[in-house]
Amino acid sequence: MIEGTRDSLESDGSGNEQPPVPAGGSGRTAAWKALAGRYALLPLRLFLGLTFSYAALDKLADGHYLAGPGDPQSFYSQTLAAKPHSPVGALLEPALHAPAFFALLIAFGELAVGLGTLFGLWGRLAALGGALLSLTLFLTVSFNVTPYYLGNDLPYLMGWTAMLLAGTPYLSVDGYLAGRAGRDRARGLTEDAVRRRTLVDGSIAAVALGGAGLLLGSLTATFVRRKPAPSAGPTGAAPTASTPTGAAPTGSAPSTGKVSVAAADVPVGGSATVTDPATGDAVYIVQPKAGRYTGLSSICTHAGCTVDPPKGGQLSCPCHGSRFDAATGAVLTGPAVKPLPRYAVSKDGDRLDLGPRQG
Repeated sequence: MIEGTRDSLESDGSGNEQPPVPAGGSGRTAAWKALAGRYALLPLRLFLGLTFSYAALDKLADGHYLAGPGDPQSFYSQTLAAKPHSPVGALLEPALHAPAFFALLIAFGELAVGLGTLFGLWGRLAALGGALLSLTLFLTVSFNVTPYYLGNDLPYLMGWTAMLLAGTPYLSVDGYLAGRAGRDRARGLTEDAVRRRTLVDGSIAAVALGGAGLLLGSLTATFVRRKPAPSAGPTGAAPTASTPTGAAPTGSAPSTGKVSVAAADVPVGGSATVTDPATGDAVYIVQPKAGRYTGLSSICTHAGCTVDPPKGGQLSCPCHGSRFDAATGAVLTGPAVKPLPRYAVSKDGDRLDLGPRQG
């Protein structure tokens, strides 16, 4: 072997292979390039792992997430809003029948993917889970975003695809197990014994990490969970999860589909949330000026997300940042280009009745 070089790849004892290093200054440059190449995906791995872990805990801490049909920001309402616009809308029906189960499945799935990616444990399996979650969100939430690059789920899908191809061989549990497997082979263990030991220890690590994630998520949901801001339903009470899609909420007249809310629940500049009995969509009854009432659909005209309740004279879409005028539904900020559909609202004594959709 020529002095100052390595004629073959050498192990550093952790399962990470060291590339040949030429002599002199060029050798140091090559070493830095090799190091950069080896850890090129580490920033992406940390970003995806931290983001999915945070997203999961944020869902579990959000009181709106599991609130059910009466809350326009709940998992149920978001799924219901996305269904008509999704190419896989028919596949969302089970999630509407068991929203709490699927909401928790997604949240804890994101947490498992995030922690597995951060610790580099079964990295390709975690990346596959992340890719499937991102693909699901792309097909349900951001499929109709135009132009496509404004949607954030497709870039996440591409990032997870890169992690799926590369795995997590460095600074990871996977890297440690691979390095130990190499040392076991070097001291004469059979291949079956090496694989069995790697699988058992990897499974133990997965159970430990999964248990830690389950505990962390449960503690977050129990002690950190933010209570949702109260929103008045048609009679001041939100429908329960058993209310079927399209059914009139409790207190309204089922025979006529009449939906009403107490006028006192709609202050000037504020709103109350009711449900359109024809579609099951949430509708905000607002009073932009004293004595003037109108109804605005909660469904963003850009990609079908549920916009937040009016605040400061505007309704904001949490998905892509569109803003609408709380008095007219007109677009204030894109990417949405169409106004929110409006509903007629009439006052009958001390109550406000939701009228037909006007467009």
